[in-house]
Amino acid sequence: MKFRVERDVLAEAVTWVARGLPARPPVPVLAGILMQADDDGTLTLSAFDYEVSARITVAADVAEPGTVLVLGRLLADISRNLPDRPIDVATEGSKVQVTCGSSRFSLLMMPSDDYPTLPTSPEPSGSVDGHVFTQAVAQVSVAADRGDTLPILTGVRVEIEGDRMTLLATDRYRLAMRELHWNPSATDASHVVLIPARTLSETARSLGASGSIDVALGTAAGGDGLVGFEAGRRRTTTRLLDGEYPKVSSIFPTTSETESVVRTHDLVEAVKRVALVAERNTPVRLRFSEGQVAIEAGTGDDAQASEAVEATLTGPEIEIAFNPTYLLDGLGAVGTPFSRISFTQASRPAVLSGQAEEDGEADTSYRYVLMPVRFAS
Repeated sequence: MKFRVERDVLAEAVTWVARGLPARPPVPVLAGILMQADDDGTLTLSAFDYEVSARITVAADVAEPGTVLVLGRLLADISRNLPDRPIDVATEGSKVQVTCGSSRFSLLMMPSDDYPTLPTSPEPSGSVDGHVFTQAVAQVSVAADRGDTLPILTGVRVEIEGDRMTLLATDRYRLAMRELHWNPSATDASHVVLIPARTLSETARSLGASGSIDVALGTAAGGDGLVGFEAGRRRTTTRLLDGEYPKVSSIFPTTSETESVVRTHDLVEAVKRVALVAERNTPVRLRFSEGQVAIEAGTGDDAQASEAVEATLTGPEIEIAFNPTYLLDGLGAVGTPFSRISFTQASRPAVLSGQAEEDGEADTSYRYVLMPVRFAS
């Protein structure tokens, strides 16, 4: 195999493919990146660890076609640090020679015959706007569980009905749901899949800038238990989580007694400051009254803090307590100048949604449900 490729092109491609390589692979070959140079002037880089596959095709000046397997993270480090000149890659015996200007590296060739076969290229079931999808995934994945107690809660539930896509995640203390439109290939599309939140977040971030993302579900993804994404010349598949997701839609309150609208940035800053005195696992208390919300933390002999922020109130006054981290996660995900918080009572979940203007309508396409913390009055 022998080819020449631009340094930036190779560095970007290798970095993207290598991002999901396991740090301690169960089998040594899984730490590798498969490089395939073809006569048609393309270079395809692939990685697969039986859970996630990544594949990217870039333009290259191919003198001799061929396939080699080399250590992925090492190739990524090398290609990022080479001078900004064309890179020549050629096989020589059991080594792969990488040359760029006067820099020369000799990499060990790994046995490509032992490398697992990648899932077939997914056939798209539809497409979604890259920016909207990236934002939606970020808004929902904050609520996914980060522990291993209940693996099913580490996923994002993606439900598709026709041209509507609904993303949902919960860790039992909060629940986030985002609805968006997508362009299905079939108008009667209907799917429910559970995608690992961490993988989905990385995929959305890395593909979102491409403008439009093709999504492959069901048998179109290249096999049962897989979901596929493609944008530009980047393709990736992910193994889905197994199991029945808990029925959580009933958690959303159908009515609200009290609603408050507050400037998102002001509330975020105030909660951050007041939470400085909140010991680990202790809540911040919010008292909503006409014209303001008072935020307090700390009790008795401990350090205490309080601050008030302007807010509008509809309905009776209410005092409620939240885990400050969970509250800040929700406020950070809303993405609008104002936030609307709806309550039924101090012991029931509150619903956070965004709105563009103080006296405007709430944007309920994103809702963040937060369980209150009981506190001694």
